Order: sequence, then structure tokens, then C-alpha cells
Amino acid sequence: MRKYLLLGTAAFAIAVYLSNASWLAEKPSGKLTLIAHRGVYQTYSKDNLGRDDCTAIRVYAPEHDYLENTLASMQAAFDYGADIVEIDVHPTTDGEFAVFHDWTLDCRTEGTGTTRDHPMSYLKTLDIGHGYTPDNGETYPFRGKGVGLMPTLEEVFRAFPDKQFLINIKSGRVKEAHLLHKYLRKHNLPTQGPLRVYGNEKVMARIRELRPDAWVFSRESVQQCTYRYIMLGWTGYVPEACRNGAVVAPNTWQWALWGWPDRFMQRMDDAGSLVMELDFAGRGRGMHGIYQPRELDFLPADYRGALWVEKIEVIGPYVKTKFPSEN
Repeated sequence: MRKYLLLGTAAFAIAVYLSNASWLAEKPSGKLTLIAHRGVYQTYSKDNLGRDDCTAIRVYAPEHDYLENTLASMQAAFDYGADIVEIDVHPTTDGEFAVFHDWTLDCRTEGTGTTRDHPMSYLKTLDIGHGYTPDNGETYPFRGKGVGLMPTLEEVFRAFPDKQFLINIKSGRVKEAHLLHKYLRKHNLPTQGPLRVYGNEKVMARIRELRPDAWVFSRESVQQCTYRYIMLGWTGYVPEACRNGAVVAPNTWQWALWGWPDRFMQRMDDAGSLVMELDFAGRGRGMHGIYQPRELDFLPADYRGALWVEKIEVIGPYVKTKFPSEN
């Protein structure tokens, strides 16, 4: 009996190994996907950064003239090689969607109050470069240069009809899923590919109901995908939370992802999802985008998933040599 038990266990282990063997999967082809967070923007110090702290007063000395979430910033990101540009949106009191990161106006502009409590006609009058200072208020290098640069969501899609965007809904109000859906239908948007959106899970759940073809994820869906795949992925099963969205594969525990890398990537691709690589080594919690080329050393040259990029002006040109595409 013991002999048969051992043979059965061995056969089961071999079957699991072969079904998850990366070397038996198809080799990835094509090119990796670069997601430019906020486009080309002014990066800032995250040391002891609180959730609601103003980042415009923490920026480093400017290396370029671009401000986040502007049309010029988005164009620059695409020029540097971005495949998708991440943008932030807020509904306004006059039925528009403003493309702007902050929940309030006080940090980056000369305005005050909650962004969504104003009409777009007012937001267009503001200087979105007003609050930036790299030297504790001694200089304000972008003051006066950002007047009228806050775009509407429609303006973004119209300016780049052949490009793709990832929309971050800043609110946790389910109503905003309906507002965005209605707005996009009214303007017949997006013009290229499926809607790509992320944010609060309750809002994302409603987006999935309203737009079944959308590419959607939240922090909760990413966590559920990871945990459930670690538990069940050995069977080849891809959890529902992993489908049609983003799957995060930090370099600190790739060993736990069944079939990593090629079999895992193949399964997620078949499920309509995009694998996003992040460098979590020594970073702690949170979403850790790529800033410098050395942060990509852990990836193989044939990696064909996605990268969440903070400095697309640096990473975009670098990946052309680090990850040559194979079509």
C-alpha cells in the first residue's frame, strides 16, 4: 500500500511539474508594454510622505518642463515610447471630467477646495504649475506657465485618437462609474481599444457590469488574483479576479507564481490580462514604479509583460536595447 501511495504521489508531483513547466510553454513574442504613470512629470521625494501631503512642494530640481496630466506631457510620454499613459479624472459640476491628479486644488494651483466641486469652466482658468517649488519656496519655476492646461477627458481622447489611456477614478463613489460610462457613451469614447480603468473595487465592480469588455482592476482585485492563483494555479486555473485586468508580479516573490515566467505569462495573456512587473526589493508596501534602468536588472531579456514606469523619458529609450521586440 505504501509503495502505491509513493508512486501515486510521485506521479501527481510530476504531472503538476509538467503542467507548470515554463520551458514547455510558448516563448513570448512581440514587445513589452510601457505604462507611463502621469505621463512625463516632475518627480518628487517620497521620504516620510503622508497620504494627503502636497507633492508639488517636494519636487526635485526640474529636468524638463512637463507637468503631469497635460496634453504636452502625454505627447512626450508617447514620444518616449509609452504604449499607455495613466491619467487621473474627476467629474465636475458642469458635466465634464477634469484630468487632474489631486483631490483638492490647493497644492498645485492658486485655487482652493475640492476639485470636483467646481465647473470645468473655472478649472480652465487655473495655473496648474502655481504650487511647484524644488527649494522650499525660494523659487516657483512653473508659476504662470500652467494656466489653462488642465484638459477634459474628451480633449485627451480627441488629441490622441490612436493612443491608449489608463484612467484612474479617484473617488470611491459608485455613482462615478455611471457618470463616466454615460460621459464616454455621449462622446463615443474611447476611440482606440477597450476602456482601461482602475480604482476603488466597488466602483470597478460597477464598471465591469456596465462595460463587460473593459480592462479593469483595483488593489483588491490584484490581491485576490495573487492569493487565489498561488493557492490554485498549480491546476492551471486562472481565478476570475485575474481576468481582463492587471496582474502584479513583484520580483520579490515570483517563485510563488505557478509556471513563472512563460507559462504564467501565457495563462494571463489567454485570460485577457496584462502582467505588470514592479521592483519591490527594499521598497515596502505600495505601487513601486520603475525610475531607473538598474531597477530592471531582474527581468529576462525576453520579458513581454508590462512595466509601470515613473520616468518614461529614461526607461522608454532604455527598453529598446534591453528588451528588443520580436514580431
